[in-house]
Amino acid sequence: MNGIFYENTKTTIPRCVQPIHETHPLGYAYETDTHFVHLYGGNKGLNTISVGLTAIEKKQGTLEDWAIRTFGAQNIQPLNLPIGQSIEGVWRPSLLYSEDIQNALNIDMYEQRSAEQALLILLDKLDDIFLYVEPDQNGAQSFGHKSRELLILACTEVENMWVSLFNKTGTPAANGRTFTTQDYVKLLPKLCLGEFQISFKNYNVRKFKPFINWNASHPTQSLSWYDAYNKTKHDRKNFFSCATLENVMDAITANIVMYCAKYGPFYLLSNNTTLSSLINQHFEIELLNSDSSTYYIPKFSFPANTREDLFIFDPHQNGYMVPWDVQPLTI
Repeated sequence: MNGIFYENTKTTIPRCVQPIHETHPLGYAYETDTHFVHLYGGNKGLNTISVGLTAIEKKQGTLEDWAIRTFGAQNIQPLNLPIGQSIEGVWRPSLLYSEDIQNALNIDMYEQRSAEQALLILLDKLDDIFLYVEPDQNGAQSFGHKSRELLILACTEVENMWVSLFNKTGTPAANGRTFTTQDYVKLLPKLCLGEFQISFKNYNVRKFKPFINWNASHPTQSLSWYDAYNKTKHDRKNFFSCATLENVMDAITANIVMYCAKYGPFYLLSNNTTLSSLINQHFEIELLNSDSSTYYIPKFSFPANTREDLFIFDPHQNGYMVPWDVQPLTI
């Protein structure tokens, strides 16, 4: 059973004073055996789907008619996955609570902690460079041994996360030997990497979208910071100048994106840790032009005595959520 998503244009919930559709302009809906279910979602920042704002009503007519009549649904489109399904190792915005994220993504907590430690080291090293070089228009083009060292470290960590996903899925290298960018670029659509944008809060620099230009036709060259890493790693004499601070910043943000794609951003934003403090101090994480059809929608099972009128409540808090049906990632 797949659901639908759409744009909300009105609020008709009884006794609801606030126009919820203005703050939560996206809707996601499906039907159970007895009820229609609607979840409100945002279209800014991380496009959070608010499970605590779930509206239900006894079924009558079709789901699409209900969505149009009740929420003013426009631009109705189908969701890709059946309700209650998720894909292992691929975070999508409907996953908010820690327990849901762990279960829906089948997270290896030891692997996650190792990724967090590696990211913390990268951010510490970047902070150290910022003490000496201001990343403005001129400073961003500076290069040196410290920036080359950090570029290599950051890019090898990105490679490590790429390889971990291929190993988890049992996908062999295309050339039968070692993985290359011809393999890695296959992760671009699977993890929706092009949707992520990272901003540096404390510096007047461009917003970073490290995977936005990546393509299968030129899988190395289209990833400019990764191409720079390859060149300066193998031929420092001729390509030392590729180790710019700007390329380092791209590589660092690529690590943040990969972490978010695998584990979700909320461990970075909400935990009381040194890493979380650094992330909140320096970065803003957003999704741009995100594909709502790929979102996971939680499946609820309501008791027989559930109200039949239209109302809003939190079925997750009430214990009505069905465990996620986790599907393996295929590459």
